[in-house]
Amino acid sequence: MIDVQRLAVLREVARHGSFNRAALALHCTPSAVSQQIAALERGLGAPAVERSTRGVTLTDAGRLLVEAADSIAAELADTQRRIEQLTAERTALTIATFASGGRRLLPSALSGFVADHPEVELTVLEAEPEESLPGVREGRADLALAYHFEGPPPARPGDRSGLDWTPLGEDPLRVVLPRGHPAAARYRQRPEPLHLAELADQRWVLGCRKSASQLAGYADLVGVELRISCTATDYDFAQSLVRAGVGIALIPEIGLIPEIGVAPEIGPTPDTGPASHPELTALPLAEPSPRRHLGLALSRRRRGPAAVLAEELASRLLGRTELAAPP
Repeated sequence: MIDVQRLAVLREVARHGSFNRAALALHCTPSAVSQQIAALERGLGAPAVERSTRGVTLTDAGRLLVEAADSIAAELADTQRRIEQLTAERTALTIATFASGGRRLLPSALSGFVADHPEVELTVLEAEPEESLPGVREGRADLALAYHFEGPPPARPGDRSGLDWTPLGEDPLRVVLPRGHPAAARYRQRPEPLHLAELADQRWVLGCRKSASQLAGYADLVGVELRISCTATDYDFAQSLVRAGVGIALIPEIGLIPEIGVAPEIGPTPDTGPASHPELTALPLAEPSPRRHLGLALSRRRRGPAAVLAEELASRLLGRTELAAPP
């Protein structure tokens, strides 16, 4: 019989990559962690980890055990939450969202939901996907508004993620620059997406480390070396630096400040009208341009009143999004 407590210790070792860091998280000594793992391996009859001077990595058996530990932890968290709801006077619903999605996509869906369900105790958590998706899987949130870049989605039917992922739309990254910039003038004369080579001599202000990584990959594809002036953690801050003349930026479309006119892939730049910023514009990049793929994550173990409410809110979000449809 596999000891569940020892599984929990292995899970922390896998999460932190070493006995020492796992011991800090578990409030015990590294020796105690090592003893628990050794006992687990003796009972299993196979090694669960490989030890080296660089840390600890899981064996194939260890990966299977951690998957089981994740499932057990998620089931226990979900059970605990449902027990708490049995005695609660109001149904609790927790939504996790990344900041720009919460600002642009969530409020319109929430306004009607809150009006229709005044009895619901609503909590909104700001969290990036690497935190929000495990939160849904482990029962800390009922619904996550999240994203991924290129590659497979966070969950697919039949996998072991414990999640159901519904695509919400695409969020292309745009080049934000002053309206007087030569590239903006070129676009007004010839409204075609910009090539990164046209911006090879520019300094960049990045509003997120993930967009920095995407831009770096895009630059490698076209053979451009980036010159970075600032890597921030806030898109509004990055755009304020563009306005100040520090550099140009790569910003997801839903992260643009509301007054910026978004230029179409082909067509004239929106220089006039209520959606036009007097100083900045956002222009498309030529393919293969970076973009975020947005979606909603629900737990496959969902059940009870909170699950029904989470599904309703997900439907409202799907019905109200202004994003481009996923391919």
